[in-house]
Parts: sequence; structure tokens; C-alpha cells
Amino acid sequence: MENFIISLNVVLPLSFMMALGYFLKVIKMFDEHSLKVMNKVSFKVFLPLLLFSNIYHTDPSGIFNPKLLIYSAISILVIFSVTYIVTSKFEHNPKTRGAMIQGMFRSNFIIFGVPITMSLFDAEGVGVSSLMIAVVIPMFNVLAVITLESCRESTVNYRRVLLNVIKNPLIIGSFVGVIFLVFNIPLPSSVDSTITDLAQIATPLALVVLGGSFNFSSVKKHLSKLITVVTCRLVVIPAIFIPISIMLGFRNAELIPLITMFGAPAAVTTFTMAQLMDSDSELAGNIVVFSSIFSTITIFIWIFICKQIGVI
Repeated sequence: MENFIISLNVVLPLSFMMALGYFLKVIKMFDEHSLKVMNKVSFKVFLPLLLFSNIYHTDPSGIFNPKLLIYSAISILVIFSVTYIVTSKFEHNPKTRGAMIQGMFRSNFIIFGVPITMSLFDAEGVGVSSLMIAVVIPMFNVLAVITLESCRESTVNYRRVLLNVIKNPLIIGSFVGVIFLVFNIPLPSSVDSTITDLAQIATPLALVVLGGSFNFSSVKKHLSKLITVVTCRLVVIPAIFIPISIMLGFRNAELIPLITMFGAPAAVTTFTMAQLMDSDSELAGNIVVFSSIFSTITIFIWIFICKQIGVI
């Protein structure tokens, strides 16, 4: 019963924040324009600050694990490669294909990973997640740009890919954080305090905006594709890679970020990037919505199972 309560307490705050966002839209405190503006501010300002702050305040000496980072990177490449190849064989509409591939391989690791690890392991968990973020987020964004570019044109425009990667705010925030961490560059206390306070806005705002973005009107149009992507994202991928992670010896504060990386819903930015890069943004939005809704159940189940077998 204790493990059940712990698992429930981890997931419920995320659900409440998304529910609040949807409720505020229902009572007309949000409209589509305000949600787009807040989403852009979150993506371009608060999430990069959160990435920078987490990485900057990380003590790599006690938690640096090359095996964990290498495994994370290889896993992402394997998931991306398999989903790209399989989806390309069965889906012939390039815009739809790009949205489906993104939705399957790219999880909402930053929004779900940090609060879940913080709730279970405090500073240790956040430190491990931050180091993983420095590897995972750039990979997600690079592969997403490659996916959407290749599904927009017959050949990949490598110059455009490179420019989009370099200009991505999440990559910039991660990169600057790593630079400051590696070279031990101190920030003035006033600047550090300001960044820390602003970074705390990122996760609640992103979850509230995500809830406000829920739209159930176009579900029937994409139902079969939606079921396929959400099932792969929340069930198939974690069912394969979480047991592998356990067999490789990852436990506690190292296992939780892996659970959220493999089992979190599709990243909110998959919808934003689908809009900006001429993909099927309607399908991408539905994938984000329904994977986020059902993830509150599936993430709870994965955490509960891992607590029951004693690996976290």
C-alpha cells in the first residue's frame, strides 16, 4: 500500500496541473492565441532556463555515470531508427509519417522527468536527470529536425537542419549549462538567484499550457494512427527498455530518469515543431494530448511495479 501511495503522489500533481489548464480554457480564461503565446514563452525562455539551471547546479563528481549516458544515447538511436524504418514502410503520407515518428521516439522527458525524480530522490535525482538532459534533449531535437526535414522534402537539407539545431532554445540552454559546468564559470549570486526563480516557473507553466491545449474535436480523423503511436510511446517502448535498464543494473535515482525517458508522453514541442516545419500538426497535437492523458496511468504503473520489485 505504501508503494501505491508513493506512486500516486508522484503522478497526481502532474495530472492536477494539466487538469487546471484545461479547466481554465473551458471557463474562457485561455484562448488559442494566449496558449500559443505562453507555449512559445515556455519553449523559448523558461524551459531553456530550467535546463541551464539544472545543469549548472549539478555536481557531476558524485553522480556522473558514463554507462548511463551512453545507454541513454544508444537507446534513443535504436528507438528512432526502428520507428523511422517501420513507419516509413506503412505510412506513405510524408507529413503524417513525420508526426508519427516524432510522437513515438521523442518523449516529454524534461517536463515529466525532472518533477518525478525530484519528488522521489530530491537533489540526487535532479542531478542525474540534469546530466541526462544534457545528452537526451539535444539528441531528441536533432533527430526531430532530421525527421521533419526528411518528411518535408525528398532529400534532407543539411544546412537547414544544422541551423534549426543551432537555433533551438533547448539545445542552447543545455549547451550553455554544460559550458558553465565544465569550465566552472561562477555566476553572480543575484543572477543565479534570478535564473533559479524563473526556472521554477517552467514545469508548472508547461503542464498548465499542455492541459489548456487539449482538443478532442479531430480524434476520429486520426484514430487508428493515434492508437498506434500512443500505444508504442506509453506501452511498447517502456515494456522493452525498462526491463533492459534493470537488467543492466540501473537502480533508484538512475532508473527513474530512464523510466520517464522511455515512458513519458510525446514531447509538447513535437506539436510546436510540427507547426513550424510543415508537418501534420493536427495529428501531432492529438498525440501529445492523448499520450499525456494516458501517461498519468502508465507512468504510475511503471513506477509502482518498480517500487514493488525493489529497484527504486
